[in-house]
Amino acid sequence: MARYRGPRLKRCRAVGVVLPGLVSQRTLGKREYGPGVHGQRRKGKPSDYKTRLIEKQKLRWHYGVLETQFIRYIKEASRRRGPTGRELVSLLESRLDNIVWRLGLANTIAGARQLVVHGHITVDGKRVDRPSFSVSPNQEIAIREKARSKKFVQEALEGAASKQRPRYLELDPAKATGKMITSPELEDLPFECNLQAIIEFYSQRT
Repeated sequence: MARYRGPRLKRCRAVGVVLPGLVSQRTLGKREYGPGVHGQRRKGKPSDYKTRLIEKQKLRWHYGVLETQFIRYIKEASRRRGPTGRELVSLLESRLDNIVWRLGLANTIAGARQLVVHGHITVDGKRVDRPSFSVSPNQEIAIREKARSKKFVQEALEGAASKQRPRYLELDPAKATGKMITSPELEDLPFECNLQAIIEFYSQRT
């Protein structure tokens, strides 16, 4: 399945939450009904399946992860020692494209992914062009020297200085470098999500 390139705000309205990694400085508006032709139809109580599906889509769409990739993250999280939900958040928050966004170097995760794919980002001095690259504590993330003179990079660095960052990251705008100082925790997820519902969604499929 190809990556979704349609209206991002429409996806946020579908799950009823503004996903910060998907859209920037947007709200869902005043409409209290869902998107599409049938959005204004009277809704009954959603089934357990639909509730779990929505929670799963929130997390997957926010990080821009395809279904097959997401299933791999679920399996990896379940193999780890800690609670599956907590480990899943840690894995997703450690993705390079997410780290670049959380540092404030891009307005959305999609924008951060573009920076990574175009080769503008280095990890410990080595260029990494894979958005799914897993960043470890104490690794340094930086914008390549050649890219720092670009106007959009300079504007991003100026804006990043005033942006709020999660506690597990630090940024030096003057040097265009950032660092993961500790592993992400469950509390670092930037929106509310029922992780147990996601685990139940996949446990019923296996």
